[in-house]
Amino acid sequence: MFLLGTEYKFPPTELASDEGILAIGGDLHPNRLLEAYNHGIFPWYNEGEPIVWYSPDPRMVLFPDKVRISKSMRKIIRDKYFKVTFNQYFKEVIRYCKSTQRAGQQGTWITDDLETSMIYLHEQGIAKSVEVWQNNKLVGGLYGLDLGSLFCGESMFSIESNASKFAFISLAQKLEKDKYPIIDCQVYNDHLASLGAVEISRSDFKKYLP
Repeated sequence: MFLLGTEYKFPPTELASDEGILAIGGDLHPNRLLEAYNHGIFPWYNEGEPIVWYSPDPRMVLFPDKVRISKSMRKIIRDKYFKVTFNQYFKEVIRYCKSTQRAGQQGTWITDDLETSMIYLHEQGIAKSVEVWQNNKLVGGLYGLDLGSLFCGESMFSIESNASKFAFISLAQKLEKDKYPIIDCQVYNDHLASLGAVEISRSDFKKYLP
Protein backbone atom coordinates (compact mmCIF):
# COMPACT_ATOMS: atom_id res chain seq x y z
CA MET A 1 0.00 0.00 0.00
CA PHE A 2 1.35 3.42 -0.96
CA LEU A 3 1.04 6.72 0.89
CA LEU A 4 0.29 9.57 -1.53
CA GLY A 5 2.10 12.89 -1.37
CA THR A 6 1.33 16.27 -2.88
CA GLU A 7 1.93 15.21 -6.49
CA TYR A 8 -1.08 14.01 -8.45
CA LYS A 9 0.51 10.67 -9.27
CA PHE A 10 -0.39 7.07 -8.45
CA PRO A 11 1.62 3.85 -8.43
CA PRO A 12 0.91 1.24 -11.12
CA THR A 13 -2.45 -0.39 -10.54
CA GLU A 14 -0.87 -3.85 -10.70
CA LEU A 15 0.54 -3.13 -7.25
CA ALA A 16 -2.91 -3.01 -5.63
CA SER A 17 -3.65 -5.48 -2.85
CA ASP A 18 -5.89 -8.51 -3.30
CA GLU A 19 -8.74 -6.35 -1.98
CA GLY A 20 -8.00 -3.76 -4.66
CA ILE A 21 -6.45 -1.16 -2.34
CA LEU A 22 -3.70 0.75 -4.13
CA ALA A 23 -2.93 3.80 -1.98
CA ILE A 24 -4.10 5.98 0.90
CA GLY A 25 -3.95 9.67 1.62
CA GLY A 26 -3.69 12.62 -0.70
CA ASP A 27 -6.72 14.80 -1.32
CA LEU A 28 -9.78 15.04 -3.54
CA HIS A 29 -8.60 17.90 -5.75
CA PRO A 30 -10.21 17.72 -9.21
CA ASN A 31 -6.81 17.19 -10.85
CA ARG A 32 -6.08 14.22 -8.60
CA LEU A 33 -9.51 12.75 -9.28
CA LEU A 34 -8.97 13.02 -13.04
CA GLU A 35 -5.54 11.42 -12.75
CA ALA A 36 -7.08 8.60 -10.76
CA TYR A 37 -10.09 7.88 -12.98
CA ASN A 38 -8.02 8.11 -16.16
CA HIS A 39 -5.94 5.23 -14.76
CA GLY A 40 -8.83 3.14 -13.46
CA ILE A 41 -8.50 4.24 -9.82
CA PHE A 42 -11.24 5.62 -7.58
CA PRO A 43 -11.62 6.79 -3.94
CA TRP A 44 -13.82 4.76 -1.61
CA TYR A 45 -13.89 5.28 2.15
CA ASN A 46 -16.14 6.39 4.97
CA GLU A 47 -16.43 9.96 6.13
CA GLY A 48 -13.83 10.80 8.81
CA GLU A 49 -11.39 8.11 7.62
CA PRO A 50 -8.24 8.49 5.49
CA ILE A 51 -8.88 8.53 1.74
CA VAL A 52 -8.44 5.04 0.29
CA TRP A 53 -7.80 4.58 -3.45
CA TYR A 54 -8.91 1.39 -5.20
CA SER A 55 -8.19 -0.44 -8.43
CA PRO A 56 -10.00 -3.78 -8.02
CA ASP A 57 -9.40 -6.93 -10.01
CA PRO A 58 -11.87 -8.05 -11.31
CA ARG A 59 -13.76 -4.91 -12.30
CA MET A 60 -17.54 -4.63 -12.57
CA VAL A 61 -18.66 -3.12 -15.88
CA LEU A 62 -21.71 -2.94 -18.10
CA PHE A 63 -21.53 -3.19 -21.87
CA PRO A 64 -24.37 -0.78 -22.77
CA ASP A 65 -25.87 -3.05 -25.41
CA LYS A 66 -26.10 -5.83 -22.80
CA VAL A 67 -28.24 -3.94 -20.29
CA ARG A 68 -30.91 -6.28 -18.93
CA ILE A 69 -34.46 -4.91 -18.84
CA SER A 70 -36.96 -7.02 -16.91
CA LYS A 71 -40.55 -7.50 -18.03
CA SER A 72 -41.78 -5.23 -15.24
CA MET A 73 -39.29 -2.50 -16.21
CA ARG A 74 -40.34 -2.77 -19.85
CA LYS A 75 -43.91 -2.05 -18.75
CA ILE A 76 -42.74 0.97 -16.72
CA ILE A 77 -40.87 2.30 -19.75
CA ARG A 78 -43.79 1.59 -22.10
CA ASP A 79 -46.30 3.27 -19.77
CA LYS A 80 -44.04 6.33 -19.42
CA TYR A 81 -44.20 6.01 -15.64
CA PHE A 82 -41.03 8.14 -15.35
CA LYS A 83 -39.42 10.90 -17.37
CA VAL A 84 -35.68 11.30 -17.73
CA THR A 85 -33.34 14.26 -18.25
CA PHE A 86 -29.59 14.28 -18.67
CA ASN A 87 -27.08 16.59 -17.01
CA GLN A 88 -29.63 19.23 -16.00
CA TYR A 89 -29.68 18.99 -12.18
CA PHE A 90 -26.27 17.66 -11.24
CA LYS A 91 -26.04 19.39 -7.85
CA GLU A 92 -29.41 18.04 -6.76
CA VAL A 93 -28.49 14.50 -7.84
CA ILE A 94 -25.15 14.38 -6.02
CA ARG A 95 -26.74 15.80 -2.87
CA TYR A 96 -29.45 13.15 -2.93
CA CYS A 97 -26.76 10.48 -3.45
CA LYS A 98 -24.83 11.94 -0.54
CA SER A 99 -27.77 11.94 1.87
CA THR A 100 -29.28 8.57 0.94
CA GLN A 101 -29.09 6.00 3.73
CA ARG A 102 -27.76 2.64 2.53
CA ALA A 103 -28.08 -0.71 4.27
CA GLY A 104 -24.88 -1.84 5.97
CA GLN A 105 -23.11 1.47 5.43
CA GLN A 106 -22.08 3.96 8.09
CA GLY A 107 -21.91 7.54 6.86
CA THR A 108 -21.12 8.41 3.26
CA TRP A 109 -18.09 8.37 0.96
CA ILE A 110 -19.46 11.50 -0.74
CA THR A 111 -17.77 13.99 1.56
CA ASP A 112 -18.02 17.77 1.25
CA ASP A 113 -14.63 17.84 -0.50
CA LEU A 114 -15.68 15.19 -3.01
CA GLU A 115 -18.97 16.97 -3.66
CA THR A 116 -17.15 20.26 -4.27
CA SER A 117 -14.69 18.66 -6.69
CA MET A 118 -17.42 16.79 -8.56
CA ILE A 119 -19.45 19.99 -8.97
CA TYR A 120 -16.33 21.68 -10.35
CA LEU A 121 -15.81 18.79 -12.79
CA HIS A 122 -19.47 19.07 -13.78
CA GLU A 123 -18.91 22.73 -14.59
CA GLN A 124 -16.01 21.62 -16.81
CA GLY A 125 -18.32 19.22 -18.66
CA ILE A 126 -16.75 16.04 -17.22
CA ALA A 127 -19.01 14.98 -14.34
CA LYS A 128 -22.55 14.29 -15.56
CA SER A 129 -25.90 13.23 -14.19
CA VAL A 130 -29.10 11.42 -15.08
CA GLU A 131 -32.31 12.68 -13.47
CA VAL A 132 -35.55 10.70 -13.15
CA TRP A 133 -38.86 12.51 -12.64
CA GLN A 134 -42.36 11.59 -11.59
CA ASN A 135 -45.06 14.26 -11.55
CA ASN A 136 -42.38 16.95 -11.86
CA LYS A 137 -40.59 15.65 -8.76
CA LEU A 138 -37.00 14.37 -8.79
CA VAL A 139 -37.33 10.76 -7.59
CA GLY A 140 -34.10 9.11 -8.70
CA GLY A 141 -30.86 9.50 -10.58
CA LEU A 142 -27.17 8.85 -10.83
CA TYR A 143 -23.93 10.68 -11.55
CA GLY A 144 -20.46 9.84 -12.79
CA LEU A 145 -17.50 10.95 -14.87
CA ASP A 146 -17.59 11.01 -18.65
CA LEU A 147 -14.05 10.25 -19.83
CA GLY A 148 -14.98 10.20 -23.50
CA SER A 149 -14.03 6.56 -24.01
CA LEU A 150 -16.15 5.31 -21.11
CA PHE A 151 -18.54 6.51 -18.41
CA CYS A 152 -17.50 5.94 -14.78
CA GLY A 153 -20.63 5.49 -12.71
CA GLU A 154 -20.28 6.82 -9.18
CA SER A 155 -23.52 6.67 -7.24
CA MET A 156 -27.28 6.24 -7.64
CA PHE A 157 -30.27 7.18 -5.52
CA SER A 158 -33.94 6.31 -5.59
CA ILE A 159 -36.87 7.83 -3.72
CA GLU A 160 -39.49 6.01 -5.78
CA SER A 161 -39.22 2.27 -6.41
CA ASN A 162 -37.39 1.43 -9.67
CA ALA A 163 -36.29 5.04 -10.27
CA SER A 164 -32.56 4.27 -10.03
CA LYS A 165 -33.00 1.27 -12.34
CA PHE A 166 -34.74 3.53 -14.83
CA ALA A 167 -31.84 6.00 -14.59
CA PHE A 168 -29.27 3.27 -15.20
CA ILE A 169 -31.17 1.78 -18.13
CA SER A 170 -31.68 5.22 -19.65
CA LEU A 171 -27.95 5.94 -19.33
CA ALA A 172 -27.03 2.62 -20.94
CA GLN A 173 -29.37 3.22 -23.86
CA LYS A 174 -28.00 6.73 -24.39
CA LEU A 175 -24.38 5.57 -24.22
CA GLU A 176 -25.07 2.71 -26.61
CA LYS A 177 -26.49 5.23 -29.08
CA ASP A 178 -23.39 7.41 -28.56
CA LYS A 179 -21.16 4.34 -29.13
CA TYR A 180 -19.57 4.22 -25.67
CA PRO A 181 -18.10 0.72 -25.17
CA ILE A 182 -18.60 0.30 -21.40
CA ILE A 183 -19.90 1.80 -18.17
CA ASP A 184 -17.54 1.37 -15.22
CA CYS A 185 -19.51 0.05 -12.23
CA GLN A 186 -16.38 -0.43 -10.05
CA VAL A 187 -17.18 -3.39 -7.80
CA TYR A 188 -19.69 -6.23 -7.83
CA ASN A 189 -23.12 -5.92 -6.30
CA ASP A 190 -26.30 -7.91 -6.90
CA HIS A 191 -28.30 -4.88 -8.05
CA LEU A 192 -25.88 -4.12 -10.90
CA ALA A 193 -25.59 -7.79 -11.81
CA SER A 194 -29.38 -7.97 -12.16
CA LEU A 195 -29.12 -5.16 -14.71
CA GLY A 196 -26.57 -7.02 -16.80
CA ALA A 197 -23.25 -5.82 -15.37
CA VAL A 198 -20.42 -8.37 -15.39
CA GLU A 199 -16.90 -8.67 -14.02
CA ILE A 200 -13.85 -8.43 -16.27
CA SER A 201 -10.15 -8.48 -15.44
CA ARG A 202 -8.31 -5.30 -14.55
CA SER A 203 -6.07 -5.73 -17.61
CA ASP A 204 -9.09 -5.97 -19.90
CA PHE A 205 -10.69 -2.95 -18.23
CA LYS A 206 -7.56 -0.84 -18.75
CA LYS A 207 -7.93 -1.27 -22.53
CA TYR A 208 -10.95 1.04 -22.38
CA LEU A 209 -9.24 3.85 -20.47
CA PRO A 210 -8.45 7.12 -22.26
